Amino acid sequence: MYCIIITGIPASGKSVMAEFLSEKLDLPVFSKDKIKELLYDDVGFRSREEKVRLGIAAMNIMYHAAEQLMRRGRPFILENNFEHISRQGLEELLQRYSYIPVVVSLTGDRQELYLRFLKRDGTPERHRGHITNRYPEQDPPEDISPIPYEAFAAGIAARGMDTFTVDGPHITLDTTDFTKIDYEELLRNLRTLQAQILNNPCPPPK
Repeated sequence: MYCIIITGIPASGKSVMAEFLSEKLDLPVFSKDKIKELLYDDVGFRSREEKVRLGIAAMNIMYHAAEQLMRRGRPFILENNFEHISRQGLEELLQRYSYIPVVVSLTGDRQELYLRFLKRDGTPERHRGHITNRYPEQDPPEDISPIPYEAFAAGIAARGMDTFTVDGPHITLDTTDFTKIDYEELLRNLRTLQAQILNNPCPPPK
């Protein structure tokens, strides 16, 4: 069986891509950030350390949900900014149930995605739990200084967000300009890989 892993750097459109593929391929999707937002609202945090622990809990919950489908041999989508530290746990889960992951990595021009990142964090739609280190916040909320570009780019490189992969087919998409993405070609490629994996127990070539 197979699953689809949506990964990539911040503000590259992972959540939107996951929802698009979930609808078009009729697959359930589990997003670490969506789970974190529920934990932020129901549990909250009072420090950076507690926020990190909620992030770890969200990852474990995502993997637990995925494992329930793996036990039944069902395909699904996982969405997260996977990084070096994520690889071992994900690989162990995939190997335990003999799942072949199809990795869809989203990347793009660093400067453009950085500007998108700043714009996203400045909108009221962005959950404050992703921005502040104390949540729920008292009124008025703290003034959060934007991360400098150098720190943004260095964090991506150090954590391996733009190079993450696991053993299986890999598709890389440049999402600097969403209007230039060939979504129909992406769907054709994914459906071809689906058929190959379902008809052949051996992993297809990368």
